[in-house]
Amino acid sequence: MSGNSSDMKRMFSKDPKVLHGITSHGATCLHISSMLGHEKFSMAVLELNQALSKYLLSKTNSYGETPLIVAVTSGHVSLASSLLKQYKQLQLSEMILKQDNNGDNALHHAIRNGHSNHALKLINAEPDLSQGVNKYGESPMYIAVMRGFNNVFKLLWETKMASHKGPFDDNALHAAVRNENLGIIRTIMGSQPELAREGNKSGHTPVHYAVHRNQTDVIRVILGFDRSLGYLVNSIKEGHPLLVSAASRGHIDVAREILNHCPDAPYSNSANLTILHQAVIDDRVKFVEFILQNRQLDKLINIRDKAGFTALHHAVKSCNPKIVRALLAHKEIDVRIYDSHGRPAFWQLIETKDSTKSLNWVCF
Repeated sequence: MSGNSSDMKRMFSKDPKVLHGITSHGATCLHISSMLGHEKFSMAVLELNQALSKYLLSKTNSYGETPLIVAVTSGHVSLASSLLKQYKQLQLSEMILKQDNNGDNALHHAIRNGHSNHALKLINAEPDLSQGVNKYGESPMYIAVMRGFNNVFKLLWETKMASHKGPFDDNALHAAVRNENLGIIRTIMGSQPELAREGNKSGHTPVHYAVHRNQTDVIRVILGFDRSLGYLVNSIKEGHPLLVSAASRGHIDVAREILNHCPDAPYSNSANLTILHQAVIDDRVKFVEFILQNRQLDKLINIRDKAGFTALHHAVKSCNPKIVRALLAHKEIDVRIYDSHGRPAFWQLIETKDSTKSLNWVCF
């Protein structure tokens, strides 16, 4: 703990086994000196003899951590670099690759703790570190992209073997979209565009993330590489296409960008709920107006969902006078359409249970 190399050497000369001792948590003297950043002490121990060095460098504590991992997580980058050289000299590659109890290796920790330069050294010394995926599904590449370490991502990408996995079945492109990192997005789309089609456990692809986050520039870049991505649907959540997700959130510029690339992009989900239905249900007045002013979307005005409801049915049911007014003003509106139970739209007002909403119609 004090880093006293002289006393350590005297103790070793009297009893060489003293340096094989461990704490109740399985830590050796090298773990402790690495935790405290005693580089001189650590190197002095490793210079005593090769057998002892291999023992100390290979020992893991109760958390599954090697001295290298301990040095990195404790922020002692210079010591970690010195230890890395010792591992390489003694051909202990399997210990460089060692993952702790959470499945994190030294590269995971270097990136997560912001030590990008040391991360580059680790990758160059042991490229196989890039393949490690921890118990939470995170690869070093995913963490690097999430942290915005473009230089680390670039080197990982160039290794060709690096995993791009992320938690919840996300991948590195999901992470790049989350951070709106257009440079990384272009790199991935340029050489591995299939990542754009990978859905996570909720069925969201990177393009869905861009729609959810109202990232028009990201949509433009991705569809610029592959316009067919504008036709993707969420296979898990009622077959939601991108336009329905945009309508739900009121993201007009995103919807316009999708339509610019894909004029016939799908506009309804598996329940036949169109983007107009969705915008009405979520009270997205501006999005409703966007649809009503777009000639290529005129066909949506009178479409029924599976319950036979038109957008006007939903608007009356929601007691939203502004949307009802906008719908009624459209030249294609048909107020005589009945739902599956033979009821016209105005019946929804009669049957509403929210009297407070009904009072809004005084203003209408």
